[in-house]
Amino acid sequence: MIMEEIFIIAINPGSTSTKIAVYRNKECIFEENIKHSAEELAPFEKITDQFEFRKQAIMQRLNGTKIDPEKVKVIMGRGGLVRPIESGVYRINDQMKHDLVNSPVGEHASNLGCFIADDLAREFPNAVAYITDPVVVDEMDPIARIAGHPLFTRRSVFHALNQKATARRHATAVGKKYEELNLIVVHLGGGISVGAHRNGRVTDVNHAIGGEGPFSPERTGSVPVIDAVRMAYSGKYSEKEFTRMLIGQGGLAAHLGTNNAYEVEQRVKNGDEQATLIYEAMAYQVSKFVGMMAVALKGKVDGVLITGGVAYDKWFVEKLREYAGWVAPFFIYPGENEMEALAMNAWRAIQGEIEVKEY
Repeated sequence: MIMEEIFIIAINPGSTSTKIAVYRNKECIFEENIKHSAEELAPFEKITDQFEFRKQAIMQRLNGTKIDPEKVKVIMGRGGLVRPIESGVYRINDQMKHDLVNSPVGEHASNLGCFIADDLAREFPNAVAYITDPVVVDEMDPIARIAGHPLFTRRSVFHALNQKATARRHATAVGKKYEELNLIVVHLGGGISVGAHRNGRVTDVNHAIGGEGPFSPERTGSVPVIDAVRMAYSGKYSEKEFTRMLIGQGGLAAHLGTNNAYEVEQRVKNGDEQATLIYEAMAYQVSKFVGMMAVALKGKVDGVLITGGVAYDKWFVEKLREYAGWVAPFFIYPGENEMEALAMNAWRAIQGEIEVKEY
């Protein structure tokens, strides 16, 4: 039986780059990370203003590839800061675009994925536009939402795309369905998220953008609240400056002057005692959240999956094992894997393995 040839285009906008990939069926035949300089982005007041600029950059690259326009079936955009939704593939519609423009969570480059995918689909006669597993995927148990005061609610904002893709990849590797497993997935990137996956749902996870969880290469994570309150009201910082301190200039960046985990890894190898202390402290904090998620799963954990860029660092992963290896067997899946995740979710939708949802 000869499989029908189809093409999937995946789009993943970041703050200073736009990643694009073309898949022929399940095979990646083209991938590029288009860099955008500060000078190029400077004229745009808002991120959404970059839409036409980024779309044209994508079209220029795609024009150099051998794609049959008739066979392009899905344009899959990285999901942005829509309202909280369950995991899955969603058809792009007007309500989604409205919510992205007026997002209460804020602006983020990933918001452009929806708009570019929707517009790009018009260039191909048989293509539809989807998003999948945005950072606001919310499957938390009601008990996990409760904070220490009714004015506060714990929210689910994390690396859903890579966490879900890694969990499914692992399930396939062990001959099980994702929905049959209890897993703790640790995403180690510029931000860090640790999620409890129970039978296909992320029932608890730290708010990886909003200042909850382990500190990371560029985020403070959870800090002593009363100290943060005093600092915020000290008059030394504007709201923007204080927020930037927590998200962007915290973690390794604050302690060691760099948000490059690989650079810190090299400093550790060269015997830098301060870098070693701070880097191990990050591993220690991540491990504590692994333990917390083991509690969320009532100790019934089939595996701890380590993913993200920092997962390439064997020293760091070994520190995690030292502290949390008792929870369950560790499985290492390094890298972001986001482009493959986008394309494979599109493939599953095309094959009818999952139902495309309406936003």
